[in-house]
Amino acid sequence: MNGLAQQAHWLLRIALASVFIYHGYSKLFVSGVPGFATGMGLPEFVAYLVALAELGGGILVLAGRFMNSMITRLGALATIPVMIGAIAKAHWGRWGFTPAEGFPMGGMEFQTVLILVALYLLIKGNDTASD
Repeated sequence: MNGLAQQAHWLLRIALASVFIYHGYSKLFVSGVPGFATGMGLPEFVAYLVALAELGGGILVLAGRFMNSMITRLGALATIPVMIGAIAKAHWGRWGFTPAEGFPMGGMEFQTVLILVALYLLIKGNDTASD
């Protein structure tokens, strides 16, 4: 396998990590976890867990490449329940990404893609060998 193919995993890592780091950081340090908790109808403790899973999961997915497969896998695993919860609380019943009547936050298309990317990293870890 050539060098470029061995580095392609970074495309998925960066895509997944950037989304989760942004959302986790935003909840923890910008918009605030209490507002998120209220808006989603979650206990504040659960909302803090969500924000920490987002930020921590994203960081671990990136850092895991420099450490070991277990770190990558833990980061990916942390993001999956967050997306399942997002689908269950806000996106279920509509596929399309764009907002619609009854779905001001859009459907579950994006969250499903994020779950699939996380599952890929969970399964592959840091293995860049040819499939």
